[in-house]
Amino acid sequence: MARAGRPPRDPARQLERAHRILDALAELVLRWGYDKTTIDDIAQRAGVAKGTIYLHWKTRDDIFAALLRRERVRMMTEVRDRAPATLSELFGEFSRALLRSPLLQAVLTGDSQVLGKLTSQKRSSTSWPQIGAVFEPYVAELAGRGAIREDPGDHMVRVSSIVYGFLLMRTSLPDHAVPTDDRVAELVADTIERTMSTGRPMSAADAEAVARVTLEFLDAAVEVARRRLDTSLGL
Repeated sequence: MARAGRPPRDPARQLERAHRILDALAELVLRWGYDKTTIDDIAQRAGVAKGTIYLHWKTRDDIFAALLRRERVRMMTEVRDRAPATLSELFGEFSRALLRSPLLQAVLTGDSQVLGKLTSQKRSSTSWPQIGAVFEPYVAELAGRGAIREDPGDHMVRVSSIVYGFLLMRTSLPDHAVPTDDRVAELVADTIERTMSTGRPMSAADAEAVARVTLEFLDAAVEVARRRLDTSLGL
């Protein structure tokens, strides 16, 4: 017989319990902030014993890291499901999805009310985790198909500057002047298009190829994010 407090031996039940704990942490952090959320609070909200949480994760920081990784998977899966066909559409949808995640927005803006002491620590990127190896071949393919210019260089730096510039801009505006999430996504997409496109029409074959490699890039990025989440979940 399993001892009290052990996570269930059934992997499916164990995974369900882990996600229930993450759901509880997400709710409490957004309500009270990270500093005021204790392991006892999480256990009570998730309906598990305190010791059970420690059988999944060693520290509260480890649980929060798993939560952020899950948020990234959900965000990037949402982007993939919307099937963007170009670089500008891709990052427009990325911006829209990020703005739908209060937790990832808090990380992006360094919201001390939500993150508490974590704001003084080096924060991991809320964008595309560890995708440099797949991003460069992707943009090289786009350039080869005439979808973007080669001469700007530093494509990731340029794209990131545009995306985060618009997202962070919202925090410095008075409430009445803050654009809607959809408008921000449109502005991001338009600015990337104006900054990086060749301005020349593509052939139907090239346009189809660009749409295909964009989805392949997203598939690879989602897979990277899922592997990182699986590591946090002990899978």
